[in-house]
Amino acid sequence: MAVRRVLLLGLMGSGKTTVGQALASRLGWSYVDNDDLVEESAGATKASLVHAQGAVGLRAAEAQALRLAIRRPGPFVAGIAAGVVLDPDHAAPLEDPPDDVALVWLRARIDTLAERIRRDPADRPWLTGDLEESLREMASVRERVFAEVAHIMVDVDGIAPQRAAAEITRRLGLG
Repeated sequence: MAVRRVLLLGLMGSGKTTVGQALASRLGWSYVDNDDLVEESAGATKASLVHAQGAVGLRAAEAQALRLAIRRPGPFVAGIAAGVVLDPDHAAPLEDPPDDVALVWLRARIDTLAERIRRDPADRPWLTGDLEESLREMASVRERVFAEVAHIMVDVDGIAPQRAAAEITRRLGLG
């Protein structure tokens, strides 16, 4: 079966949204952001979930969002919350996705992630203290899982989102 859904994995700042939008545009598909999947599956925004249920509630909603992305009919490109891989039960859908789902890891160096995060003042509730150290801690667990489940990995350091999208398209045989 041909790929009809591309799910982007990666740490915050890896470009899931910007590369995802470029890839979706290139393919003529829609892009679905993780925040939208969370809101659709949980019926609440990330901010309201964190306020009402804390980190545990948000992580559960992100797991629901992943299950929604796995079963939603394509074609589309979606960004997936990096923290979903912290709980094996939450990450289970990534272990054996349907044949029409491609899991793409957008890998970036810690310095690249930190630079991008500093330029984008988005709400990032998981960051505390020293930015680079927080990112290293996140990478130590999450990147191991990304490497295990991803069908392909694309290094995104120093390349434009359009170039990353072109590489994904080529490597998945989508264009």
